[in-house]
Amino acid sequence: MARRVAWIEIRDADLPAGQDAEQIITIRIAKAKLADAISLITSRDVSRHHTSQVTIDDVVATCVTTVGLSNGERVGQRFATTRTGVGTINTMVHVSKPLSEAALIEAITIAAEARTAAILDAGVRRSGVAITGTGTDCIVVAAPRGGSVRFAGMHTAVGEALGASIYKAMRDGIATWLQDMEAMELAAGVEG
Repeated sequence: MARRVAWIEIRDADLPAGQDAEQIITIRIAKAKLADAISLITSRDVSRHHTSQVTIDDVVATCVTTVGLSNGERVGQRFATTRTGVGTINTMVHVSKPLSEAALIEAITIAAEARTAAILDAGVRRSGVAITGTGTDCIVVAAPRGGSVRFAGMHTAVGEALGASIYKAMRDGIATWLQDMEAMELAAGVEG
């Protein structure tokens, strides 16, 4: 099992037309000596990441996320492809308790729900439709080995801590992304 998670920043300019994007990304990961890591690929400036830590009872959940919503989608409905702005939500959350396989699956579900709730609460829309994520979102849940915690649903301290940490990091990440996009639009208006 991988013990490292790496955020890899790839811009459109790094992926020339007619070239295999997967191969370019694989080469970049190998050059960075990250082949054994779980790699999260994003066009978002990784220095614009957000973190949140929440403790519920004796469970600590720590989330790190990068938020770009330019390629936002609504589940069950695809939009036309866009090559502008930055997209992808990459989220990693670490839970202080060892989770069973079933609890890890529940944790991923909670993570996706928290991400979606933050986006919906922020009112982010594309083509007039509320988005629920992007077409390239990734979620990583990490926990100590051992699997002694059997459940991680919303009725548990694990689920509450995990959901709250992701929601808070996402909320902050969305606010920053919206500010960044507004600044880019203003700069483009001034230049044009």
